[in-house]
Amino acid sequence: MKQQQRLPSAAALALLGGTAALWIARANAAETAPLADIVVTATRVAVPAFNVPASISDVPAAALRADALGVNFSDDIGFVPGLLARTRNNYAQDQQISIRGIGANSTFGVRGVRIYQDGIPQTGPDGQGQVSQFNLDSAQRIEVLRGPFSALYGNSAGGVIQIFTAEGKAPGEVRSDIGYGSFGTFRAGVDASDAVGPLAYNLGFTHFFFEGYRPHQSARSESFNGRVDYTIDSRRKVTFIANILSRPDANDPQGLTAAEFAADPDQTDAASLQFNTRKSLQQQAGGLVFDLGLTDRQSVRLMGYYGHRSVLQFLSIPASAQRSPTSSGGVIDLDREFGGGDARWTWQGPLAGRPLSWVVGVSYDTQNELRRGYNNFVGGTLGIAGALRRNENDIARSIDEYTQASWALAPRWTLTAGIRHSEVRFLSQDHFITPTNGDDSGGVTYTASSPVAGLLFAARPWLHLYASYGQGFQTPIAAELAYRPNGGPGLNFGLRPARSINSEIGAKLRVGGNLTAGIAAFDTLTRNEIVVATNVGGRSTYQNAGRTRRSGAEASLDLRFAGSWRTQLAYTYIDAIYVDPYLTCAGTPCAIPNQLISSGRRLPGVPHNDGYARIEWGQPLGWRASLTGQYISAIAVNDANTEFAAAYPVLDASGGYAAELGSTRLSVFLRLNNILDRRYAGSVIVDDGNGRYFEPAPGLNVFAGFTAAFL
Repeated sequence: MKQQQRLPSAAALALLGGTAALWIARANAAETAPLADIVVTATRVAVPAFNVPASISDVPAAALRADALGVNFSDDIGFVPGLLARTRNNYAQDQQISIRGIGANSTFGVRGVRIYQDGIPQTGPDGQGQVSQFNLDSAQRIEVLRGPFSALYGNSAGGVIQIFTAEGKAPGEVRSDIGYGSFGTFRAGVDASDAVGPLAYNLGFTHFFFEGYRPHQSARSESFNGRVDYTIDSRRKVTFIANILSRPDANDPQGLTAAEFAADPDQTDAASLQFNTRKSLQQQAGGLVFDLGLTDRQSVRLMGYYGHRSVLQFLSIPASAQRSPTSSGGVIDLDREFGGGDARWTWQGPLAGRPLSWVVGVSYDTQNELRRGYNNFVGGTLGIAGALRRNENDIARSIDEYTQASWALAPRWTLTAGIRHSEVRFLSQDHFITPTNGDDSGGVTYTASSPVAGLLFAARPWLHLYASYGQGFQTPIAAELAYRPNGGPGLNFGLRPARSINSEIGAKLRVGGNLTAGIAAFDTLTRNEIVVATNVGGRSTYQNAGRTRRSGAEASLDLRFAGSWRTQLAYTYIDAIYVDPYLTCAGTPCAIPNQLISSGRRLPGVPHNDGYARIEWGQPLGWRASLTGQYISAIAVNDANTEFAAAYPVLDASGGYAAELGSTRLSVFLRLNNILDRRYAGSVIVDDGNGRYFEPAPGLNVFAGFTAAFL
């Protein structure tokens, strides 16, 4: 069976390699064109991605806005290999994101992958983050870092995603757009940017409404993101970043069981309607960055940020399950304050006559979350907040010291290495103490050091080979520490961080400005994987399993040809398994683990094969068209591998026209999504205690939009 699964991997890699070889034969081995994809996430120093011994993709934000909904980060980023970003079409939950299989089993937002916006963490010190606040209207680009070098970002860094807001430039521009589509979808946005003297700004606002194709699926959101730069002189610059997200009363249709999905994928489980499951979210955050050039070779970067996030969420936990004195109820009410800072010194100059860049820094992050829980009923009325059942402050803090250097030790060799030391502290202060529910206060501290090293060899001006190695870790998040599997009071102090060993080898190809390609093989061995232990009364507790392994390969190709044509191909193969057996709970209620997960079982949420292909035609002005296809193989939805989300292909098409009228550029488009009208699970809720694993994607649907840009 495994040999059959590996055949698509070999075929795809051979296809990409063969295509690249044809172009190499035509290429002049002299100078290549200037490299445009300058990245900073891998090394913290601006360098071309081609020269970094790591897998990193630089994605123009315009590619995610063009002829698209332009709201969900996950909608149109399938061309990044190794990244699986899936839209739940459930705006009461965050998007499902994993990198090389890490983070696929998350049921608490995005974890295992670090999220940043303009260098400001969007992942808390406990390792949980979200991308719902990303505003694509104001974005310039997104960097996706995969592999060992992610570990230099600390806790839960199995990969790094960083979005960058575009800096305002002269002449100024105002861009507005509006779009309508199936299922009552409406989007409107505006972005204004300019630069006047030392001051530059970029301000973006987006309104979005979605009625939904399932009952109880509607959502509305408004998001704002702004960047203001003030250049004091040639060596000093201040940047202010602010973003706001408001998503009131996003209804939660939840997942479906296998039987429900087979009968009607457009239905909603009765429990969602009975309890009026929904979520309200408000977030405001701001950050200040000061860049100071000390000398021609030395610079300092200081960053500070602060934010507030509030969530009110109604779950479908049955009233009978909340009768236990230790139940936390079926309503989550939290207010989170978060903030921190980063100080970094950079030196660039020669060492033994060869170029060297060296970074030394320290970061501090903190969050204080006031978490309350209430019954989700009053008397016989369901779906409203009732009696208080939980009241505590969950505090997480981290302090990290890091250093990283990159040295061109020989004309064709570059060595990059670094280490990060992390200390993560959790503290819970229990304020809900009754005769039957004692004081659950407590604290725990985790420490780890994460070394990373990579070597790049410039075999040819158009071909770079590299290898890298690193060690990473992932602490439990606060919700996983909150309760002990044995039902006793206090934090789950027996839960340990997961530790990983990561390795990667790869090749990067760039021929002129028309062809880029990459291929990489990777392996991640993790011990103390954090998994479910018990499910009782709507509450899950967690334990450490033994070892897991995620190994595989990824490849990509981006080719421009015949003047107006472009094709993009991407493929990822992952074999993600439990190496060591362990016991877990098979359903709910289950107070004692009773099901053996044997060695070799697949990790849930990770497909063996993920393939992407896109071909597009057109120029910035005039007619344009594209056709996009993606195939994802079957996905296990639970640790026991007793149920799977079926494999599926999905095909999208779009077309549009753009014209200039004086200083105004107008553009219209029409997009057909899922033109094969396949009914499939767009995402899955892994290890759901009620067996509601499947989140259905929509059938054939249409979206049309209009954009006007005024210079």
